[in-house]
Amino acid sequence: MNDVVNPDTYENLAISERDHGLFVVSLNRPSKRNALDEATIEELIRFFGGARRAGVKAVVLTGEGEHFCAGLDLVEHWKADRSADEFMHVCLRWHEAFNKMEYGGVPIIAALKGAVVGGGLELASGAHVRVIDSTTYFALPEGQRGIFTGGGATIRVSDMIGKYRMIDMVLTGRVYQGQEAVDLGLAQYITTEGDSLTKAMELAEKVAQNLPLTNFAICSAVSHMNNMSGMDAAYAEAFVGGVVNTQPAARERLEAFANKTAARVRPNT
Repeated sequence: MNDVVNPDTYENLAISERDHGLFVVSLNRPSKRNALDEATIEELIRFFGGARRAGVKAVVLTGEGEHFCAGLDLVEHWKADRSADEFMHVCLRWHEAFNKMEYGGVPIIAALKGAVVGGGLELASGAHVRVIDSTTYFALPEGQRGIFTGGGATIRVSDMIGKYRMIDMVLTGRVYQGQEAVDLGLAQYITTEGDSLTKAMELAEKVAQNLPLTNFAICSAVSHMNNMSGMDAAYAEAFVGGVVNTQPAARERLEAFANKTAARVRPNT
């Protein structure tokens, strides 16, 4: 087994393989509400940095216990009494982890429950799809803690919900949950019955059936293009479309569509 996906080589992540190249990755510090310490960040970098090369086709990201992630391990941070330079480099490792998630080309479906707070929301925002249930709540309480975001909230969370809503969350500690969180853009799906993991698994099993190159383009190129000017993005989209839309593996699917044997898009019933 490739060490990247070998569960025995991780301490803070619980990793299990399912069918069709689908993996479930769980933050495994439930006694700390899955707070992110330096060791967990390094394990996230390792897994998501090598996932595609290890044959991972889709990931469900969740947390052990009642909570997804309560954010930065504030006890570790307080005890470490880091210098500004030291903490800047901690933040850069967080960015490294979450960039490998967003731009790595492997679809990540986050099954969110309980606390998705501070750095936990920054982690969740690195996923491509987010599912919540009745227990899930979002907050950025850095303002009340006397600290500032350092894992990408100013980039990804403000992109999801808008700059001023993100500022309001940090200033006031405002909490979002339920349908309001979905309407705001913090998640794309909400389960009113059962937990978020069941829905996340359903979605991940579906996207794992897509062609890997197509998923790679969807889960990397879109984010890159959003960082470009309009003209540059149009050129990049045409280039990626040229590569993906002519891949040999797509011909069978296109032939099935032409022969009317492929599943058709239907309205929800």
